[in-house]
Amino acid sequence: MSECYAVIFSSRRKPGLEKEYEAMAERMLALARKQPGFIDVESVRGASGDGMTVSYWESLEAIQAWREHPDHAHAQEEGRGRFYSSFSLKIAKVIRQGSFSAQG
Repeated sequence: MSECYAVIFSSRRKPGLEKEYEAMAERMLALARKQPGFIDVESVRGASGDGMTVSYWESLEAIQAWREHPDHAHAQEEGRGRFYSSFSLKIAKVIRQGSFSAQG
C-alpha cells in the first residue's frame, strides 16, 4: 500500500441489536469493496461494544463518494438512530506502512 487515506471510525454500539447490526455491516463491507478507490478495511470490536474500523482509500474524492452513496447514507442514519450510542470519525493521510508476521 503506497500513500493513501485512512478513515478511522471509532464507535460504541448499543446492546441488543447485534444480529441486525452485523447484517448491515456485512452489506456495507460488500458494497464498499465494490467502490472505486477502495483499498482495504480492518475492524475490531470488544465485548463492551467499543469498536474501531479503519478503511483505506486512494483519494479524498473516493471517500466523499462513499460517504454520499445512497445505501451507505441510509446505513449512517440507521447507525445514528439505532445502533450507536456514540462514534467519532477521523481521516488521515497514510504516508508509509510496514508490517511483521512471525513464522511458526
